[in-house]
Amino acid sequence: MPPSTPHAAPTATHHLLPTPAGRTHAVQQGHQGPLVLLLHGFPESWYAWRHQLPVLAAAGYRAVAIDVRGYGRSSKPESVDAYRMLDLVADNVAVVEALGERSAVVVGHDWGASIAAVSALTRPDVFRAVGLLSVPYTPPGGPRPSEVFAAMAGEGPGKGTGDGTGDGAGEEFYVSYFQRPGRAEAEIEPDMRGWLAGFYAAVSADTMPAPDAPAPYFVSPGGTLRDRFPAGVLPSWLGERDLDVYAGEFERTGMTGALNRYRNMDRDWADLADRAGAPIAQPSLFIGGERDASLAWLAGALNAFPETLPGLVGSHILDGCGHFVQQERPDGTNRILLDWLASLPT
Repeated sequence: MPPSTPHAAPTATHHLLPTPAGRTHAVQQGHQGPLVLLLHGFPESWYAWRHQLPVLAAAGYRAVAIDVRGYGRSSKPESVDAYRMLDLVADNVAVVEALGERSAVVVGHDWGASIAAVSALTRPDVFRAVGLLSVPYTPPGGPRPSEVFAAMAGEGPGKGTGDGTGDGAGEEFYVSYFQRPGRAEAEIEPDMRGWLAGFYAAVSADTMPAPDAPAPYFVSPGGTLRDRFPAGVLPSWLGERDLDVYAGEFERTGMTGALNRYRNMDRDWADLADRAGAPIAQPSLFIGGERDASLAWLAGALNAFPETLPGLVGSHILDGCGHFVQQERPDGTNRILLDWLASLPT
């Protein structure tokens, strides 16, 4: 059952909480009720949850969205390997403790979904349920990630285009492109606002390139990722003021902290080797966008949910929706989240 009768959402409050990162910036709406911890993806901030925070608070939940380590007002350690998955899990546990709680429901989008999943997998004593948006759970194990991503664009020896999304002629998948420190920063940081606008448009349903256009997830030889972004258009969910918020944060902090998450995928693979194939047993939820390329790349993960997420309560694919589900479809996402949260044991 919901924790209380819905009421007007309280004003958001900002906190800087002590965590292994140094400090974690948290934005809270609702000061009583079960804790719901919200984790954003790339390249965003706590602001990605602006439509969910007041709705969850009005329904009687203590909703808290954080800036993940490396983003916004949270600490940004210098070492690349300080952004490995287990460090981010430790930050999440410390946030729960700093808020005076013993447990939380954790919900994440994009990279936040992966962080939420590993948080639930490795600390089931703290995270009693997990919601995943856009990126389905894939258990640890399997091939080394760097080899998988190289093969997707035909970079690996003897490999073709993987799932056919790269042309195999020297194209580079964006995750591989992000690996070398400084390389992607040199593309992005001279025009942070313009780059972000193009990135958001490239993966949103109403502005993404046509199916027969070059895929915006790949870099041509000698080119940049931005070469394939739509230009001069914003998705309907992103107003100029919203873009100002995102761009303002990255103009202040730079992009390295955010990109360092991608630079730890092989370290995560080694760190979690003892959890290879492990399911998440807690109650879980998945919400994805029908037009999100992530669902095509990870179709096998969706099909494996009966084994990998035995506690799955619901899996929802939103028609005509792209990657940024909780911003593209806030009302639908909120209804699904509230129904799921109400179904959880207290």
